[in-house]
Amino acid sequence: MNCRSPAAGLDATEVSRADGIYVQSVHSVHSDVQSTQRRGRPARMSDKAIYVHRAFTAIAERYDLLNTLLSFNQDRRWRRSTVSELGMKGPEAVLDVATGTGKLARELERAVGARSRVVGIDFCEPMLRKARMQIDSTTLVLATSESLPFPDNCFDGATIGFALRNVPDMEKTLREMSRVMKPGGSVVCLEFSRPRRPIMRSLHRLYLLRVLPIVGWLISGDKEAYLYLPRSIMEFPSAEELKAVMERAGLERVRFRFLTWGVVAIHIGTKRQKL
Repeated sequence: MNCRSPAAGLDATEVSRADGIYVQSVHSVHSDVQSTQRRGRPARMSDKAIYVHRAFTAIAERYDLLNTLLSFNQDRRWRRSTVSELGMKGPEAVLDVATGTGKLARELERAVGARSRVVGIDFCEPMLRKARMQIDSTTLVLATSESLPFPDNCFDGATIGFALRNVPDMEKTLREMSRVMKPGGSVVCLEFSRPRRPIMRSLHRLYLLRVLPIVGWLISGDKEAYLYLPRSIMEFPSAEELKAVMERAGLERVRFRFLTWGVVAIHIGTKRQKL
């Protein structure tokens, strides 16, 4: 399969075109989750995909506005820093995993140019419909991050932004990203972290537990989603632990750097070159 035509790698019985989105069969993530959730988190890890799907479906329309407000307008700078770590100028094929509303994919478009191909995948169709209105040339695919519908050694680089803590199996997602990467290609992960300095760490915790849920609820109208967000950040592995997960997933030369007093971290890993 040619990565510049990503639908070619999907089973023909599982592909349709609607509103410019390629559709891969996505396992039952549309189920009712009322009986499988606790306050601010899924009751079991096996329920996580269903829980996250429901949460992002509920907040899709206000998601970008809330990101800008809750990050104090730092989110765009974070995305630009993520794209710069790929070091791509085009023409290349780049994958954005869990692309959501397409903001990171849009930054990738700007970086790699018109002769390149950007592909964004997500398992939440309302988020992809929002993305369709914001991107120019990115190919959007409804699919899961743990079973990417692309052949091995297909992309020159890949990103995942503020999504790794939402997947049921981080290592499996990272292994899939590594699998579809060409040898020597980079995988870049942008994710929330926790400040190391005690004062900043305390202020950050106060903001996550007291301010963020209230603002998110008032603007989105969904209380549960913004109870989940701070808990998912606080329970996410440290930067050092995530580095180890990426290495177990087969990436090498993994490094990371913090932004905005340690509120977010960017991890960069490289797929091993063939001998």
